[in-house]
Amino acid sequence: MTQQFSLGCAIWAYKEWVGDLYPKGSRAGDFLRLYSQRFHTVEGNTTFYSIPDAVTVARWHDETHADFSFCLKLPKTLTHAGLLVPRLTETLTFLEQMQGLGDRLGPFFAQLPPGYAPDQIADLETFLQALPHSVMEFALEVRHPAWFKEPHASRLTELLRSLQVARVLLDTRPIYDCPDDPQVHAERKKPRLPLQPSITAPFSLIRYISHPDLELNQTYMDAWVQYVKTWLEQGTRIYFFVHCPVEARSPRNARHFYHLLQQAGATLPPLGWDQVEQPPAQLSLFE
Repeated sequence: MTQQFSLGCAIWAYKEWVGDLYPKGSRAGDFLRLYSQRFHTVEGNTTFYSIPDAVTVARWHDETHADFSFCLKLPKTLTHAGLLVPRLTETLTFLEQMQGLGDRLGPFFAQLPPGYAPDQIADLETFLQALPHSVMEFALEVRHPAWFKEPHASRLTELLRSLQVARVLLDTRPIYDCPDDPQVHAERKKPRLPLQPSITAPFSLIRYISHPDLELNQTYMDAWVQYVKTWLEQGTRIYFFVHCPVEARSPRNARHFYHLLQQAGATLPPLGWDQVEQPPAQLSLFE
C-alpha cells in the first residue's frame, strides 16, 4: 500500500545511530530491518555510488515490509558522465535490475551535476521521454543555477509536468542562512540554490538539509509543514527526506518534523519509531 506521506533519511547503515534510532547492541546486518520499522522510506543514496547485485536487491526486499519504499538515485556513472541519452540503454538496464524490490520500489530520481545546463535541455527531454513512465515514477534534481531563472525555470517545469516527472525540491537554507557553517567537516557540501516549491507530478520528493541545531530548523520546518499539509490535502503524495551535515542528528530532526505535521492536523498514521519506543504497559495492581 502506497502511503500518502513517507518520511525518511538518506541512508540506513549508520553505526552512530545505535543507541538512538537503533537499540543498543544492534548489529550492522540488522540496520535495514530496524530502519524500516521506524521510517517509511529511504532515499537510497547507495545506488548513486554502487549498483547492487540481484542478491542484494532481493535481501533489501525481504528485510523490509510492504509499506516501506526505496527511492533510489540513478548511479553517477549514468548522470555525471556528460549527456544523458548516450547512457539511456545502461539506465534502462539499471531500472530493470532494481525490479527485484517489487512493491518496495518507490520513485527513482536523477540528480544532475552542476555542469548540466539548460542548453542541454534537448538531451534531457529525449532522455526523460524514453523512461518507462507507465510502470515507474521518476523525479529530477537540477543543480546548474540557470535552471532556476527564466525562461529556463518555466520551460523545465512545463517539461516535467508534461511527463509527470516530479521536480526534486532541495532546501539547503538551514545550513546557509544560519550564522555558523555546519558543513565545515563535510566531505561533500550541498549546493546553495534557490528553493522553488512547485508540484509537477502526482507526488513530490523533498530533500530537506537540516541544521544540526534543532531549534535553528524551526522557521523552515514550520513553512514546510504548511506546504506539505496543503499538498497532502490536494491529494499529492509526499516523500520527505531529512539530511544533516552531522548525520547522527538526521533521524531526530526527521522525527521532529513528523510531530510538527501531526500537531498541525495532518492526517498521518503513528510513526513507527514512536511505536517501538513505547514503554511496556504497567501491570495493574488489581488484576
